[in-house]
Amino acid sequence: MPAPKERPLWPPRRVFVGLASLAAATVMVRMGLLEPIVGGIVDAAVRNIITLILGFSAVMSVLVWFLVESGHSATLKRLVGFGLVALVGLACAALRIERVSGDLVPELVFRWSPSRDRLLPQAAPSAVTAAAAWAETPTDFPRFLGPAGSGSLEGPALDPDWEARPPKRLWRRPIGAGWSGFAVCGDHAVTLEQRGDEEIISCQAVPTGDIEWTVSVPGRLETVLGGVGPRSTPTIAEDAVYATGATGWLHAIDGATGRVLWKKNVLDDLGIDPAAAAAAVAWGRAGSPLVAESLVIVPGGGPKKDGGFVSLVAYDRATGERRWTGGDQQISYVSPEMVSWDGRKLVLTVNESSIAGHDPADGRELWRFDWPGHSNSDATCSQAHVLDGGRIFISKGYGAGAAVFARQPGEPATFKPVWQQSGLLKTKFTNVVIHDGHAYGLSDGILECVSLDDGRRRWKTGRYGQGQVLRAGGWLLVQAESGEVVLVECVPEKHVVRGRLAAIDGQTWNTLCLSGDRLLVRNAEEAACYEIPLAAARESR
Repeated sequence: MPAPKERPLWPPRRVFVGLASLAAATVMVRMGLLEPIVGGIVDAAVRNIITLILGFSAVMSVLVWFLVESGHSATLKRLVGFGLVALVGLACAALRIERVSGDLVPELVFRWSPSRDRLLPQAAPSAVTAAAAWAETPTDFPRFLGPAGSGSLEGPALDPDWEARPPKRLWRRPIGAGWSGFAVCGDHAVTLEQRGDEEIISCQAVPTGDIEWTVSVPGRLETVLGGVGPRSTPTIAEDAVYATGATGWLHAIDGATGRVLWKKNVLDDLGIDPAAAAAAVAWGRAGSPLVAESLVIVPGGGPKKDGGFVSLVAYDRATGERRWTGGDQQISYVSPEMVSWDGRKLVLTVNESSIAGHDPADGRELWRFDWPGHSNSDATCSQAHVLDGGRIFISKGYGAGAAVFARQPGEPATFKPVWQQSGLLKTKFTNVVIHDGHAYGLSDGILECVSLDDGRRRWKTGRYGQGQVLRAGGWLLVQAESGEVVLVECVPEKHVVRGRLAAIDGQTWNTLCLSGDRLLVRNAEEAACYEIPLAAARESR
């Protein structure tokens, strides 16, 4: 009988060939070489997932060869096998994912470590019993994405020489979790935050950061991919604050005193099953209230307990009574907005898989066209923009990119794309700003400028992560996902950085707020206010 063939102690050539193939595939993925092949759907998050799968495959191929085919002793194989199982089990028992970045990079912490928001003081200050009514000012930033809800301000004129006149920090302090931005009226700023099991609407003095009042309600939204806390930004109208929480609460609050005028649980009011709604709108309600004359309009949702969905619901500003519901589409993470369209006002809403126009008087849907998406996977988070000539610009991440749709002649209203590019302006958690016929936005974390007329890319450079963009005149304030604020020229010729500010630290998805020369920023851990140099101040010196 021939002697049994001795098993090798080192992997054979075929194993190394397989590892080399996996390494080559990983390099292609990391360099973005697959994006043209698959039509531009490989964003940074998908690249990270593919890289993880390829790395896991490489490790498993070596491990399987070692345990099954190698010539090492059975004792050593058992020790390695049991050791790896024990190590993986220990890691799963001791660690948890605190949150993930916009590119799906997890942050691991020990399971016994409390969430950061639970370490903050839970006691809420009492509301102010008597105070002067809030007075509106020309530089107010009263809602999500500014006075026009577009992410663009025509003033103030910024001084771009941040080296000679750097922004001055007025205050910086811890804040509860959440992705809400600030809204400002005069010297008062409001936002939403999560502290423990309470969702809080807080008001702070803009010059000092001191808390003026808080309103809290029991509730907590926490998801691995979406993080902790409320997502929407409050709206200030006259002297009242309107705020929608992540779990369905809508509040109307007197700004001067913090007294609750009325509150409504939108899910209960519409008969929506909370568990089913949480599965369908997986990362929490994010739409900010739209105040339109005597109405407060917010996204509806669903599924309702008796079936179906509600796109929009309007409540009376004074009493909180429901005035109308409109549309039968599931909601997305976009806020309703009032726009001028064909000589009239209408409410523009971006639903889970469509864009629609509604009559603000009664909520009746006037027209609708498809914009595919799902609120529990490839979600839509970016606002639509109405352009001249009956056109609508829209963008999103997850491989959809950007498009301009135009209304076609005749009735009923139909829309067709003027251009549509899956590789442009992939705005995952952010919005574009529009200036002089061009759209500027973070496309999968890279700042990009695109011509609105033909969808031609003018430039794409500057890696900022899944942050936010605000335009002030001819300048872009870009807040990187890291918390840094960068001043960029808003011109289509090229990407020019004029200043940098280490504003806050940590993962930052929250929108910026600029009121006069005061820039307010926040994330899920801290908030800060900076005095930004203005060109008028420089000229007066």
